Amino acid sequence: MAEGTIKNVDSSMTHKENIYQKVILLISENSDKAEIERIEAYLDTNYKIKSNILIFPQFKVTEEDTLYLLWLSDQEIKVLLAQESSIKMKMGIVPNGTCEYAIYSFGIAKEMYDAIDDVMNASDAIPIDLLKCNGIPVLGNIVIGNVHGMNRTYQGFSNYLNRIRNFISDVMNLKFQSYSITTAKGNVTNTAATGIMVFEHNISGISHNMLKEDISIHDGQLRALILAPKSIISYLYYLFLSYFLNRLLIEKLPESIGVIASSKLEIKSPDSFEYMCDGEVYSNTDISLEILRDGANVFLGRRSSEKQSESIQEDEKETVRVQGLPKSAMSKMLVSAPVPFLPKADEEDFKDLFISLRQSGKFSSVFFVLMILSTLLATTGLFQNSTPVIIGAMVLAPLMSPIISFAMGVLRGEKELLKESTTTLFFGILTALTFSCLYTYLMPLNVLTDEMRSRLNPNILDLMVAVISGVAGAYAHAKSEVAKSLAGVAIAVALVPPLSVTGIGIGWWDTEVVYGSFLLFLTNLAGITLAAALTFLLLGFSPIHRATRGISYTSLFLVLVSVPLVISFSKVIEQNQMLEQLKAINEVVVDNENIKVRTLSIDLSKEVPIVYIETRSRHILDDVKLEMIKEEVNITLHRPVRVNILSEIEL
Repeated sequence: MAEGTIKNVDSSMTHKENIYQKVILLISENSDKAEIERIEAYLDTNYKIKSNILIFPQFKVTEEDTLYLLWLSDQEIKVLLAQESSIKMKMGIVPNGTCEYAIYSFGIAKEMYDAIDDVMNASDAIPIDLLKCNGIPVLGNIVIGNVHGMNRTYQGFSNYLNRIRNFISDVMNLKFQSYSITTAKGNVTNTAATGIMVFEHNISGISHNMLKEDISIHDGQLRALILAPKSIISYLYYLFLSYFLNRLLIEKLPESIGVIASSKLEIKSPDSFEYMCDGEVYSNTDISLEILRDGANVFLGRRSSEKQSESIQEDEKETVRVQGLPKSAMSKMLVSAPVPFLPKADEEDFKDLFISLRQSGKFSSVFFVLMILSTLLATTGLFQNSTPVIIGAMVLAPLMSPIISFAMGVLRGEKELLKESTTTLFFGILTALTFSCLYTYLMPLNVLTDEMRSRLNPNILDLMVAVISGVAGAYAHAKSEVAKSLAGVAIAVALVPPLSVTGIGIGWWDTEVVYGSFLLFLTNLAGITLAAALTFLLLGFSPIHRATRGISYTSLFLVLVSVPLVISFSKVIEQNQMLEQLKAINEVVVDNENIKVRTLSIDLSKEVPIVYIETRSRHILDDVKLEMIKEEVNITLHRPVRVNILSEIEL
């Protein structure tokens, strides 16, 4: 708008009748006279109002039906709000280039005449809560230490390079300080953090642009976000969210950020800390933060949301969500030493998990009974060739728990835990072999079913299943909220069925069955142990130097087990190639008769591969025709094979 011109209100706009007996324009001593004259003229022309001018701070609060239009700076507005008499005032803020924080905090329109229209057309001023820091009103927020991007504002892709530059700078300057935070109800949080941001509400703007939720301006609570990543990995994850996704949700914050909502906070530190309040930098060892309920009556602007304008009853409950913040020993470590690259679990968290693993690693009558039942159920399912029965045995089997305990013992070198879990595993394996062998000896069947055969040729894919299951098992034990997934892990890895097949092989005195099935069990054992140990390591339950020996031995054992698995996997690849070649033979013409051919399977365990095929014909095939079909298979594969033919007659 050109200088000196006055905006005329659109004739179609409906204005509320002026309900104020007096309108006072409260200005600074050094206010631009031309701007003040334009405001007076605008009020006179569009609202038929003759405003009075008072100079801040030489004024007195008059009657309650007086409207105050503030043409003041942020600092002057804060001085005004600090006065007890300001609670009676009904204030409308007029943007003037020096009240940036007030504009963003109350959602004021950036154009002067728009802001005046919003005030003059509003039904009334809104009672708002006022955040105070050491008795001084706060318009935006308080930032203690470094919150690493949580309070930055980025506009579009043009500042992408600045994001990267700031991202790298923050990674290089990660520093923790100890804090003690006490709420109005006496809840105390002792932790270490890189920074804390405190605010009363959230309107999109310079003060807390990342936080996308709209928070009521009238709920009687301040909010503190405490940034405390316990490792470089978790810190990088937070930086990715704040710098590049540019979005943080208070209800779904990463574990590295704690949340406290209360009507009052006392924040103390043994060392002096810097904090920024509305752009001003201060230094202290403790600060007091509190909410003054209905501390001011302000006309909110068009950029405020409906939720922020709502009047919400004061909630006596406090929110203290700080489970992911560092505690005791971890706090001291973060303050005095470099931040670890991998997370390190707090001793309190580790204590609970260690007690649980020690208990699950012990041999007990319950474990013994479950091993017997799961073995008998699995063996029955194997003879019955029933997948559902075998799955039931997998769920019932208790072997996963001592293996996870064994993995933790390997990781930390805990001799007692290793001894208990090894003993439990040994007796569990012995129980499975004994009862499956006796069951087989008494069973009047001697047929190798498909379910048995599927566990005789483990390959590298079975190792992958074991590794993934080990990761899942360790994570489920470390995180109590996902412990319900353990049944799924047990089904995936299938520990008892291979042992049952081994027992069947012993009962039959079949070394090939014993070798193949027990190799599968060893594959599961090695894969789960190493993967679980590495998962616990990544979750911070052991320092790397302590874990090196156990992981080295486990890795060596896994490498030895992997040799026959790789060989077996190469046979799987070869088998698939042969199956692809045999797809070309779906029909053979012999003596003018079309004979349908389908490949069932290929056995590469013998020196000469065996190909199992099925034929369908109208007549019984004699030896000559069978030989011709076998010859066709050999020619197609370009190698000598034995062909086992199952003939069926089409009716």
